[in-house]
Amino acid sequence: MLAEALEHLVRGLVSNPDDVAVKDKDLHRGRILEVRVNPSDVGKVIGRQGRTATALRTVVKALAGRERVQVDFVDVDRPRRGR
Repeated sequence: MLAEALEHLVRGLVSNPDDVAVKDKDLHRGRILEVRVNPSDVGKVIGRQGRTATALRTVVKALAGRERVQVDFVDVDRPRRGR
C-alpha cells in the first residue's frame, strides 16, 4: 500500500509519469522504498533544498504508522557502487 501511495504522489509531480517506478524492499531493519524517475524530473521530486522530498517522506511515514520505512530517491544517471 505504501509503495502505491508514494508512486501516485510522485506521478502527480513529474512531467513523465510513465517513467516513475517505486521498488519496495523488506530488510531486517525496516522497509526501503526506492523511487526512480526520469532524469529530467529529478529536480521536481527533490524540490528546492529538498523540501518536496522531505514532504514525501513525511507523508509516507505518517501512512506507515509504527512501521519503519525509509524513502530513497535513486539517481538513475549514476552507476550503483558495491551492489
